[in-house]
Parts: sequence; structure tokens; C-alpha cells
Amino acid sequence: MTATQIKAPGIVSQMVNGILAIKPLANFAKYQARKMMIERAEKIGVPWRENVAELRKHDWENEFAQVNNPQLIYPEYYVRSFHAYEQGNLNWDAALEVESAAYAVHAKIWPDTGAKGDTQLRQAYHQVLEKQINIQPQNILDLGCSVGMSTFALQEIYPHAQVTGLDLSPYYLAVAQYSSREKNAKIQWVHGKAENTEFADASFDLVSAFLMFHELPQLPTIAILKEARRLLCPGGYLGIMDMNPNSEVYAKMPPYILTLLKSTEPYLDDYFTLNMEAALLEAGFNQPIITPISPRHRAIIAQVEN
Repeated sequence: MTATQIKAPGIVSQMVNGILAIKPLANFAKYQARKMMIERAEKIGVPWRENVAELRKHDWENEFAQVNNPQLIYPEYYVRSFHAYEQGNLNWDAALEVESAAYAVHAKIWPDTGAKGDTQLRQAYHQVLEKQINIQPQNILDLGCSVGMSTFALQEIYPHAQVTGLDLSPYYLAVAQYSSREKNAKIQWVHGKAENTEFADASFDLVSAFLMFHELPQLPTIAILKEARRLLCPGGYLGIMDMNPNSEVYAKMPPYILTLLKSTEPYLDDYFTLNMEAALLEAGFNQPIITPISPRHRAIIAQVEN
């Protein structure tokens, strides 16, 4: 099987796809998924609505103007509903709520971690990075950086590195830029496409992607892997943290919960049926190391030949 071949999703997943093809049912599923997330966040002590109300007081249009690239043409796969937002990632609601959402989504990865589940997940990924990467990266690129949670975390473990965060959403980047000032963090924020970053060849010695690839169709995924290979210096590394398609959690997920999940993640079948190992090898990386880091996530480390 080549990396670009798409395996058919399982019977339960096909059944869920049929439900979500009916727009009123899809809209109801998105509403329920969003409601469940907000309730979970506030149950574990994350004041979702209060946080968003406080953030809305800021002058976001000025932040937006500073990071937005008006020449950027958005890929077709990106201008659709994501995460229960009809405008996907291209709106203020998504950008102002994403941090609270991360705490809610990751609260139940491990028993009794609550709001600390997100931090524990990031730490698990960074432990793999530090163990399997035998260099001290000086130039780091965080692909699909969102509002910068993964970017700030990378800077913490590599404080002497120059860190760049790239994302397709100027709304997310506006929040990231605001947060970097609050944290006094010197990070470059770039509004651009991960499959065509326009950075020079061999510009980075670590490229990282935290929870990005499950939000992509297969062809852009393969293009991004090739772009990451181009951007890396000889001996550089690509680190990926994402959902683990081999996790029993997803295999045993009740159809109702799977429906809610897929209503917010339109490319989940593409991600779960992609042979990521083969795709990395075809993109020019050495044999990747795949490490489960939570009951439902994995880290992948792939190196470029010296």
C-alpha cells in the first residue's frame, strides 16, 4: 500500500458518515459537541464563558492587522466547518475559545487529571522529543501553531532557540501575538500554509506539529511532510504529536460519541486511514519512531539524513 491510498473506514464510521450527511443531524451533533465541551470545561474549573468574555474586551482588530497576510489564498480544505464553528478556524469565537477547549478535550485522557490533562499531554510529547532528538535545536518551526500553546511550550524546553509559529488562521495568530507579549516571549508568528511556507531550504533543525495532521485530508498531509523535509537541515528532526489511530479508545468508542467527534473533525477518516510511516518514508525521512504517549495519542519522530 502506498501512503496516498485511502482505506475504507470501518462500518461504524461509515454509519456515522451517513448520519452526518444529513445537515440537520450534523448541526445538532455540532451543537451537542460544543455544549458538552463547555460544560466539561466549567465542571473541571476552567471558566470558559468568563475567559472568553474577558478576552473580548481586547482590541483584536489591531492584532489581526499586524499578523494577517491579505495575499494568502486559503486552501479549499480549510474553508469549511471545524470544531463546531461554521466558519471553521477563521473567526474570533474559535480563536478566543480554543485554549479553554484544549483543557476540556484533554481532561479525561487520564483518570483524575482534570484541567491538568492538557499540560501532561504536552509534557509527554516533550519527553519523547528530548529523549529521541540528539541535538539542541537552534531554529524551530511549529506548524499549525494555533494560538501558540504548543509554541510557547517548545520555547520553554528549548529556551535558547529561535522559535517560529505558522498557522493558516490570522485569528489564532492574533491571539498568539497578544499572548507572546503578555509572556514576554520572542516568537515570530507567520500567517501561511504549512504545505508551502516560503521559508528557505534547510531553515530549521526541528519542525514540530502538535495536533495538526488529524485536521487535514491526505494529499495536503503528504505535501506538508515533503515541505517539512525541505525545510530541515541535514540531521534535523520532524516531531509529530497527534491522535493514535491504533488506540483502543477509538476502536471501542460508542457510536453516539463518535458522531459528536466526527461532526467537529471532518477529515478524521483521512487521518485514521493514512499510513503515516509510509508517507514519511516517501517524503524522504529515515525510519520514524512511533511512541504511544497517552491512551489515545502518539508521538512520531523522524530524522533527515545527515
